[in-house]
Amino acid sequence: VLPAISLDGILYVSIVEGSFTTETVNEFIESLLNKMNLFPGPNSVIIMDNC
Repeated sequence: VLPAISLDGILYVSIVEGSFTTETVNEFIESLLNKMNLFPGPNSVIIMDNC
């Protein structure tokens, strides 16, 4: 499960069986960008943490 969360709630979530790969992460980011806004609008900055 890979969610994108904003202060207003969930923007996008991706669920895959097994591990995320470069391809599935790229697909996630491309889909997420469709829900983002131009800076400095709301939901215009992506912060990623690989913990």
